[in-house]
Amino acid sequence: MRVVVARSIDAALAALASATEASRILAGGTDLCVEFESGRTRPDLVVEVGRVAELRFVRETQAGLEIGAGSTCADLLRSAPVARGADLLALAAREVGAVQIQNRATLGGNLVTASPAADLVPALFALGARVRLASLAGRRELLVEEFVTGYRATARRPDELVESVVIPPRPAGEHRAFHKVGTRRAQSISKVVVALALGPRGAGARIAAGSVAERTLRLATLEAALARGLARERLAQAVAHAVALDTRPRDDVRSTARYRRAVLERVLVRVLGPWLEPEGNAA
Repeated sequence: MRVVVARSIDAALAALASATEASRILAGGTDLCVEFESGRTRPDLVVEVGRVAELRFVRETQAGLEIGAGSTCADLLRSAPVARGADLLALAAREVGAVQIQNRATLGGNLVTASPAADLVPALFALGARVRLASLAGRRELLVEEFVTGYRATARRPDELVESVVIPPRPAGEHRAFHKVGTRRAQSISKVVVALALGPRGAGARIAAGSVAERTLRLATLEAALARGLARERLAQAVAHAVALDTRPRDDVRSTARYRRAVLERVLVRVLGPWLEPEGNAA
C-alpha cells in the first residue's frame, strides 16, 4: 500500500491522478481506520488530506453557504454562518458520536462514505446541497442526491476529490427539523434519522431519511402530498402511505424493518404536525 500525505489540494489531485477503485482518501479517519483494522478495506493507495488547510473553511457567497469538505463536525458546531444558513447540519453534527469523534469526523468523509446511517447526509439532502468535485481534468458540481448513488457508493471518480459543499440561501419562512433515533444518547449509530425543510403550507418540502433503505433517500410521495396542501388531520395516513412506498428498511443487528417503519412514521407525524393547517384551513 502506498501512502501520500498531501498538504495542498494540488498535491492531493496529483496523487489521485493514478488512483483506482481500490484507492482511498483519508481525512478524519473515523470510518476508514476502522475498516483498515478490520481488513474490510485493503487499498492500493491512500491519500491523506487531513492537513490540507484549503479544505477546511466556511464562507458565505452569492451562491449560498460554501463549506469545505475538510471541515469537522466541531467546526460546523462553532460556525455562526452554519447556524444561520445550515442549522440542520449543526443539529446533525451534534449527534455524530462524542466530542472526540466530532473533532475528527469531516463533512466530506461523512458524505463520501455514503453510509445509509450517516447523520450529516440527510441534512444535506433536506438543505438541497450541491457537491463540488475537483480533479486534474477540471471541476464539476452535482446535487447531493446525484452524488450518493447507493450503499456506500457515490458518483465520485477515483481521481476526484470532494472540495466543498454548497448550501443554497434559506428561503423566507422555511421550517427545518432534524431527528435521530438510536440505542443510546451518545456515540449511537442511527436506527432512523430524519431531516426536513418545508415552506409555509408545506411548499417546497424536502424530506430525507436515513437507515430506512440502502442509501439516504427523499420521501417524494410525502413531499408531493404536502405540496398539494395536506391537512393536519390527514397527515398520519399520508405518512404511512409514503413510508410504505418510498422506504426499503431491512432487519440488521441494530433494529428491524418493522421497527424502523413504525418509528419513522411517528417521527414524521410529530415534527410535521405543528406546521400543517387543520382541515378547514388547508389549501
